[in-house]
Amino acid sequence: MTTNDKGGAAKPPAKDPWDLPDVSGLTIGVLGGTGPQGRGLAYRFARAGQKVIIGSRAADRAKTAADELGHGIEGADNAECARRSDVVIVAVPWDGHAKTLQSLRDELTSKLVIDCVNPLGFDKKGAYALKPEEGSAAEQAAALLPESRVTAAFHHLSAVLLQDEAIEEIDTDVLVLGEARADTDLVQALAGRIPGMRGIFAGRLRNAHQVESLVANLISVNRRYKAHAGLRTTDV
Repeated sequence: MTTNDKGGAAKPPAKDPWDLPDVSGLTIGVLGGTGPQGRGLAYRFARAGQKVIIGSRAADRAKTAADELGHGIEGADNAECARRSDVVIVAVPWDGHAKTLQSLRDELTSKLVIDCVNPLGFDKKGAYALKPEEGSAAEQAAALLPESRVTAAFHHLSAVLLQDEAIEEIDTDVLVLGEARADTDLVQALAGRIPGMRGIFAGRLRNAHQVESLVANLISVNRRYKAHAGLRTTDV
Protein backbone atom coordinates (compact mmCIF):
# COMPACT_ATOMS: atom_id res chain seq x y z
CA MET A 1 0.00 0.00 0.00
CA THR A 2 1.28 3.46 -0.84
CA THR A 3 1.57 5.72 2.19
CA ASN A 4 2.29 9.38 2.72
CA ASP A 5 5.17 10.79 4.81
CA LYS A 6 3.10 10.64 7.99
CA GLY A 7 2.43 6.94 7.65
CA GLY A 8 -1.19 7.17 6.50
CA ALA A 9 -2.68 5.81 3.32
CA ALA A 10 -2.21 8.03 0.30
CA LYS A 11 -5.25 9.89 -0.97
CA PRO A 12 -6.61 8.72 -4.30
CA PRO A 13 -6.06 11.14 -7.18
CA ALA A 14 -8.71 13.82 -7.60
CA LYS A 15 -11.48 12.89 -9.97
CA ASP A 16 -11.40 14.54 -13.37
CA PRO A 17 -14.39 16.95 -13.31
CA TRP A 18 -15.03 16.21 -16.99
CA ASP A 19 -15.18 12.44 -16.46
CA LEU A 20 -18.95 12.25 -16.68
CA PRO A 21 -21.26 9.21 -16.96
CA ASP A 22 -22.97 7.90 -20.06
CA VAL A 23 -26.57 9.11 -19.84
CA SER A 24 -27.67 8.28 -23.37
CA GLY A 25 -29.98 5.49 -22.20
CA LEU A 26 -31.92 7.53 -19.65
CA THR A 27 -35.56 8.47 -20.19
CA ILE A 28 -36.22 12.15 -19.49
CA GLY A 29 -39.61 13.35 -18.30
CA VAL A 30 -40.51 17.03 -18.52
CA LEU A 31 -43.22 18.25 -16.16
CA GLY A 32 -44.67 21.39 -17.67
CA GLY A 33 -43.63 20.11 -21.06
CA THR A 34 -46.39 21.98 -22.85
CA GLY A 35 -44.98 25.38 -21.81
CA PRO A 36 -42.26 27.19 -23.79
CA GLN A 37 -39.30 26.13 -21.63
CA GLY A 38 -40.51 22.56 -21.24
CA ARG A 39 -41.22 22.18 -24.95
CA GLY A 40 -37.80 23.56 -25.79
CA LEU A 41 -35.94 21.23 -23.46
CA ALA A 42 -37.99 18.24 -24.60
CA TYR A 43 -37.23 19.05 -28.24
CA ARG A 44 -33.49 19.48 -27.68
CA PHE A 45 -33.07 16.28 -25.67
CA ALA A 46 -35.12 14.25 -28.13
CA ARG A 47 -33.18 15.72 -31.02
CA ALA A 48 -29.99 14.63 -29.22
CA GLY A 49 -31.28 11.05 -29.06
CA GLN A 50 -32.75 10.84 -25.56
CA LYS A 51 -36.09 9.18 -24.91
CA VAL A 52 -38.40 12.00 -23.78
CA ILE A 53 -41.87 12.06 -22.23
CA ILE A 54 -43.78 15.33 -21.89
CA GLY A 55 -46.00 15.64 -18.82
CA SER A 56 -49.02 17.88 -18.32
CA ARG A 57 -52.04 18.01 -16.03
CA ALA A 58 -54.06 16.98 -19.10
CA ALA A 59 -52.74 13.97 -20.99
CA ASP A 60 -54.34 15.08 -24.26
CA ARG A 61 -52.49 18.41 -24.14
CA ALA A 62 -49.23 16.57 -23.56
CA LYS A 63 -49.86 14.19 -26.44
CA THR A 64 -50.71 17.06 -28.77
CA ALA A 65 -47.49 18.87 -27.87
CA ALA A 66 -45.49 15.65 -28.29
CA ASP A 67 -46.95 15.05 -31.74
CA GLU A 68 -46.10 18.61 -32.76
CA LEU A 69 -42.49 18.26 -31.61
CA GLY A 70 -41.91 14.81 -33.14
CA HIS A 71 -38.58 13.00 -32.66
CA GLY A 72 -40.33 10.16 -30.87
CA ILE A 73 -41.46 12.31 -27.94
CA GLU A 74 -44.42 10.90 -26.01
CA GLY A 75 -47.07 12.73 -24.01
CA ALA A 76 -48.75 11.68 -20.76
CA ASP A 77 -50.29 13.13 -17.65
CA ASN A 78 -47.81 14.28 -15.02
CA ALA A 79 -48.10 11.17 -12.85
CA GLU A 80 -47.43 8.76 -15.72
CA CYS A 81 -44.61 10.95 -16.98
CA ALA A 82 -42.94 10.86 -13.55
CA ARG A 83 -43.41 7.10 -13.15
CA ARG A 84 -41.94 6.22 -16.54
CA SER A 85 -38.93 8.54 -16.44
CA ASP A 86 -35.46 8.05 -14.97
CA VAL A 87 -34.85 11.80 -14.74
CA VAL A 88 -37.62 14.36 -14.30
CA ILE A 89 -37.21 18.03 -15.22
CA VAL A 90 -39.56 20.40 -13.40
CA ALA A 91 -40.45 23.23 -15.80
CA VAL A 92 -43.85 24.26 -14.44
CA PRO A 93 -44.87 27.87 -13.73
CA TRP A 94 -43.74 29.11 -10.33
CA ASP A 95 -47.29 29.60 -9.07
CA GLY A 96 -48.01 25.90 -9.62
CA HIS A 97 -44.63 24.58 -8.43
CA ALA A 98 -45.47 23.49 -4.89
CA LYS A 99 -48.87 22.04 -5.73
CA THR A 100 -47.50 20.02 -8.65
CA LEU A 101 -44.65 18.51 -6.63
CA GLN A 102 -46.84 17.73 -3.62
CA SER A 103 -49.19 15.77 -5.87
CA LEU A 104 -46.31 13.72 -7.34
CA ARG A 105 -44.32 12.87 -4.21
CA ASP A 106 -44.90 9.13 -4.55
CA GLU A 107 -44.19 9.01 -8.30
CA LEU A 108 -40.96 10.97 -7.81
CA THR A 109 -39.59 8.82 -4.99
CA SER A 110 -35.96 7.84 -5.71
CA LYS A 111 -36.01 9.80 -9.00
CA LEU A 112 -33.39 12.32 -10.04
CA VAL A 113 -35.32 15.60 -10.18
CA ILE A 114 -33.93 18.65 -12.00
CA ASP A 115 -35.68 21.87 -11.01
CA CYS A 116 -35.35 24.70 -13.53
CA VAL A 117 -38.10 26.97 -12.16
CA ASN A 118 -37.33 30.66 -11.65
CA PRO A 119 -39.48 32.44 -9.03
CA LEU A 120 -40.01 35.85 -10.61
CA GLY A 121 -42.36 38.76 -10.30
CA PHE A 122 -43.12 41.41 -12.92
CA ASP A 123 -44.15 45.04 -12.65
CA LYS A 124 -43.82 48.17 -14.77
CA LYS A 125 -40.08 48.23 -14.04
CA GLY A 126 -39.60 44.73 -15.40
CA ALA A 127 -38.73 41.34 -13.91
CA TYR A 128 -37.53 40.92 -10.33
CA ALA A 129 -36.59 37.93 -8.20
CA LEU A 130 -38.87 36.44 -5.57
CA LYS A 131 -37.42 34.57 -2.59
CA PRO A 132 -39.46 31.55 -1.47
CA GLU A 133 -39.71 30.76 2.22
CA GLU A 134 -37.42 27.75 1.70
CA GLY A 135 -34.80 29.96 0.01
CA SER A 136 -35.30 28.97 -3.64
CA ALA A 137 -37.51 26.91 -5.91
CA ALA A 138 -34.96 24.10 -5.77
CA GLU A 139 -34.90 24.10 -1.98
CA GLN A 140 -38.69 24.10 -1.95
CA ALA A 141 -38.59 21.05 -4.22
CA ALA A 142 -36.11 19.32 -1.90
CA ALA A 143 -38.35 20.02 1.09
CA LEU A 144 -41.45 18.70 -0.68
CA LEU A 145 -39.66 15.64 -2.12
CA PRO A 146 -37.56 14.23 0.73
CA GLU A 147 -37.26 10.83 -0.97
CA SER A 148 -36.11 12.29 -4.31
CA ARG A 149 -32.64 13.39 -5.45
CA VAL A 150 -33.22 17.06 -6.17
CA THR A 151 -30.85 19.12 -8.30
CA ALA A 152 -31.17 22.48 -10.04
CA ALA A 153 -30.16 23.37 -13.62
CA PHE A 154 -31.29 24.76 -17.02
CA HIS A 155 -32.43 28.12 -15.60
CA HIS A 156 -30.81 30.46 -18.10
CA LEU A 157 -31.89 29.02 -21.44
CA SER A 158 -33.89 30.89 -24.03
CA ALA A 159 -37.10 29.06 -24.86
CA VAL A 160 -37.05 30.77 -28.26
CA LEU A 161 -33.63 29.36 -29.14
CA LEU A 162 -34.44 25.94 -27.74
CA GLN A 163 -37.47 25.62 -29.99
CA ASP A 164 -35.87 27.04 -33.15
CA GLU A 165 -35.36 24.08 -35.49
CA ALA A 166 -32.88 26.05 -37.60
CA ILE A 167 -30.41 26.39 -34.70
CA GLU A 168 -28.02 23.46 -34.52
CA GLU A 169 -26.16 24.43 -31.31
CA ILE A 170 -27.17 26.24 -28.13
CA ASP A 171 -24.13 28.31 -27.17
CA THR A 172 -24.33 28.38 -23.38
CA ASP A 173 -23.21 26.87 -20.10
CA VAL A 174 -25.67 25.30 -17.66
CA LEU A 175 -25.04 25.92 -13.97
CA VAL A 176 -25.78 22.72 -12.01
CA LEU A 177 -26.44 22.59 -8.27
CA GLY A 178 -27.05 19.68 -5.94
CA GLU A 179 -26.02 17.81 -2.83
CA ALA A 180 -24.51 14.61 -4.29
CA ARG A 181 -21.72 14.60 -6.86
CA ALA A 182 -23.08 11.51 -8.57
CA ASP A 183 -26.33 13.38 -9.23
CA THR A 184 -24.76 16.64 -10.42
CA ASP A 185 -22.42 14.64 -12.67
CA LEU A 186 -25.48 13.06 -14.30
CA VAL A 187 -27.07 16.47 -14.85
CA GLN A 188 -23.84 17.87 -16.29
CA ALA A 189 -23.65 14.91 -18.64
CA LEU A 190 -27.26 15.47 -19.74
CA ALA A 191 -26.53 19.13 -20.47
CA GLY A 192 -23.60 18.03 -22.59
CA ARG A 193 -25.88 15.91 -24.75
CA ILE A 194 -27.22 19.10 -26.34
CA PRO A 195 -24.73 20.44 -28.89
CA GLY A 196 -23.09 23.68 -27.73
CA MET A 197 -23.97 23.21 -24.06
CA ARG A 198 -21.76 22.41 -21.08
CA GLY A 199 -22.88 21.55 -17.57
CA ILE A 200 -20.83 23.35 -14.89
CA PHE A 201 -21.06 22.43 -11.19
CA ALA A 202 -22.02 25.61 -9.30
CA GLY A 203 -22.50 24.54 -5.68
CA ARG A 204 -25.07 23.06 -3.36
CA LEU A 205 -28.78 23.79 -3.35
CA ARG A 206 -28.34 26.55 -0.78
CA ASN A 207 -26.80 28.56 -3.64
CA ALA A 208 -29.76 28.09 -5.95
CA HIS A 209 -31.50 31.38 -5.15
CA GLN A 210 -28.93 33.59 -6.84
CA VAL A 211 -28.83 31.30 -9.87
CA GLU A 212 -32.61 31.42 -10.21
CA SER A 213 -32.61 35.19 -9.61
CA LEU A 214 -30.10 35.89 -12.37
CA VAL A 215 -32.84 35.22 -14.89
CA ALA A 216 -34.34 38.61 -13.99
CA ASN A 217 -31.06 40.22 -15.07
CA LEU A 218 -30.99 38.23 -18.31
CA ILE A 219 -34.53 39.37 -19.11
CA SER A 220 -33.31 42.97 -18.76
CA VAL A 221 -30.33 42.20 -21.02
CA ASN A 222 -32.58 40.65 -23.63
CA ARG A 223 -35.02 43.53 -23.63
CA ARG A 224 -32.31 46.16 -24.00
CA TYR A 225 -30.29 44.38 -26.68
CA LYS A 226 -33.09 42.46 -28.44
CA ALA A 227 -31.21 39.23 -27.72
CA HIS A 228 -31.61 35.75 -26.25
CA ALA A 229 -28.67 35.89 -23.87
CA GLY A 230 -27.17 32.91 -22.06
CA LEU A 231 -24.10 32.43 -19.88
CA ARG A 232 -20.52 31.27 -20.40
CA THR A 233 -18.14 30.48 -17.54
CA THR A 234 -14.56 31.53 -18.31
CA ASP A 235 -11.34 29.64 -17.45
CA VAL A 236 -13.14 26.32 -16.93
